[in-house]
Amino acid sequence: MKYFCFLLIILFCFSCSKSLEEKCFIQKEEENIYTEEKPFTAQQILESKPDYLEVIILKNYRSFKQDSIERNNNFYDEKLAELKREKKKEEYKDFKKNFADQFSCSHKQRIGNSEYCLGENNLGYWLLKIENNKPSAYFLGLSFSHYYFNEIQEKPIINDGFLELEGSLVKIVKIAGLPGYDDYSAIADGKLFKIKLEDLIKDSDSDGYNDIFENGFGLNPDTKDSDADGIDDFKDLNPMFKSEKNKFTQLYEMLLPDYGDEKLRDYSYFFEVFKSDCDYFHQINPKYHVLFVPEDLNSQPNYVKITDVSRHGIDKIKRNKNNPDIFYIKQWGSSSMKEYSAEYKDGKWILEIGGGFVI
Repeated sequence: MKYFCFLLIILFCFSCSKSLEEKCFIQKEEENIYTEEKPFTAQQILESKPDYLEVIILKNYRSFKQDSIERNNNFYDEKLAELKREKKKEEYKDFKKNFADQFSCSHKQRIGNSEYCLGENNLGYWLLKIENNKPSAYFLGLSFSHYYFNEIQEKPIINDGFLELEGSLVKIVKIAGLPGYDDYSAIADGKLFKIKLEDLIKDSDSDGYNDIFENGFGLNPDTKDSDADGIDDFKDLNPMFKSEKNKFTQLYEMLLPDYGDEKLRDYSYFFEVFKSDCDYFHQINPKYHVLFVPEDLNSQPNYVKITDVSRHGIDKIKRNKNNPDIFYIKQWGSSSMKEYSAEYKDGKWILEIGGGFVI
């Protein structure tokens, strides 16, 4: 019986190590062929929309083309553009003070002691609120890759217990010769997008992130500490996984995008999102907030399944067959890729760039 239990333990450990090996190390050379994803149709966007979002067809509306032309005309008129920037800077100074550079803001509205505006960052759209000098941000679970909100709104965005925004369903258009730069084209004009404020501001665990955000990225909306490491999600730079210290987590930490801004540590709504199943990558102790998305599409939360929010990536590790202390790894961004040779020597990694490109 003891022998049988010991054998089970060996088999269990072997299975675990094999799983970790598969998740974090390249097993064989594979050719990565890039395939352009087909943009969603209007019907597909509507079929995949969250249940809390109501989409109403408008009879009279401001078209995407009309709104875009006016916005772009203002942009090309340098004097008018400068006047608008200065006016907006003054108008949104309270949001700048409370949220720093985490969002671009529009459609400001005051209701009693509260100020609202529509916020946007790399994750998507947010409703920003300042009440008695206390800032809050509520994720809409909607992305600019599918939804466009008109720069000019005919009505206030907060109305009778709802967030209401007029706009269009859109698709991303890749600009030839400008990698990393996207433009947009309307596929269905004349829409009113409505979300009940009660649904939007719901924060079941009172951790500072609304349920829509936590469900959208795979955090636990029912506990303040999703990874049970003793740090609330709102303050945890890696809220999905417990941070560990080993040589491979150190390697992944060294390859994270470096923005050289220590203030990012305090930006609770700024996240870099990575697609990876590697446990070593998951266990990093980063300098800013990170989230992880499963590689398998079927395992991803619905929001990231239909919206690509990963701007950077770090691949699996390749071993050097002749030297156990040397490894190879790739790091990529929207318009660049670098290949590194990484040698672990005297308790530290020595990185050398072995190839890549920057466009």
